[in-house]
Amino acid sequence: MTINPTTGTHFLDLLQQAKRGRLKIYLGMSAGVGKTYRMLQEAHSLLQHHIDVQLAYIETHGRAETVALSRDLPTIPRKKSFHKGKELEELDLQAVLIRHPEVVLVDELAHHNIPGSKNEKRWQDVVDILNAGISVITAVNIQHLEGLNALMQQITGISISETIPDQLFKLADEVVNIDLSVDELIDRLKAGKIYHPDKINQALQHFFKKETIIQLREQALSTVASYLDQKISDNKLSNLKQEHFLACISSNEKTAQMIIRKTSRLASYYRSTWTVVYVQTESEQGDKIRLDKQRHLINNFKLATELGAEVMKIKSNDVASTILKVVNDKKITTLCIGQPHLHWLKVLFGNQLLNKLLKNIAKRSIDLVILS
Repeated sequence: MTINPTTGTHFLDLLQQAKRGRLKIYLGMSAGVGKTYRMLQEAHSLLQHHIDVQLAYIETHGRAETVALSRDLPTIPRKKSFHKGKELEELDLQAVLIRHPEVVLVDELAHHNIPGSKNEKRWQDVVDILNAGISVITAVNIQHLEGLNALMQQITGISISETIPDQLFKLADEVVNIDLSVDELIDRLKAGKIYHPDKINQALQHFFKKETIIQLREQALSTVASYLDQKISDNKLSNLKQEHFLACISSNEKTAQMIIRKTSRLASYYRSTWTVVYVQTESEQGDKIRLDKQRHLINNFKLATELGAEVMKIKSNDVASTILKVVNDKKITTLCIGQPHLHWLKVLFGNQLLNKLLKNIAKRSIDLVILS
């Protein structure tokens, strides 16, 4: 087994300068591109440079090359728990914090933890580790970005519940795209290097269809390019006025989700703060709105919070005036609303109220973004 001594040299430089935990994310278009393998290569390289590195959670999926590379690397044992009669293993957050190495490797960043864990999701464990001054090298696939959730479902035909907030990339000191050509990836699949032989044909007919992989690859490349562009333009943006986005949502579940996710991506691109506002009219008071709509609202508030937004719920029958007050109080620069439909406009704004809103934001030089 040959280890490239130059693997991760830039990350090594960051570690040597660091007083806080550094974050490096390996991003891939799908399973099997080699994210975990590259993480393990980097662990060997860091050890050669006398960096205290530990495997906190690595998922080899039984792939021979990955298993071989993980041998002899120092490891923090996983925490074993029982759930629904099965013994399961999780990252042991407390053990990582007590051991306090310089660097830990944490695979499967979008994973949902077992109920009863300190954090609901593994990415939240990673944030705790970073806050403790420990650096993290981790990996995730492009389909797990929350802001791309609807698009990923369109591309793959699969509903993806395990996601990470796009804002997590703000914490990253490095994001590296592990790229393969589509033909290389499919050849690896056919050779049995990704899944067990009895799953190969099913994978080729579904997730690993060529047109699907092409679109996923484009999204991965685009995401990393956007990240690098943000890094380069940070200094320029710091000299401009601070952007602040306001997302206006209703109790409509899917429209609200779309507005939240797209506003999150806009705020992430501009590295700006953002707020979500829901104006609760008298007709949507707790005793008048259906239970399923109440549940959807709570879930959407939770989603917005996870993605880094401040959430405001305001009781008022004058929706437009309430939004304008928030725009003024929060010094909003961009207002984001859903695609106007006549019924939606009538419910949300009533007669003439949309005109009032538009005239007022125009006077204040505020941008209006209509999200389709």
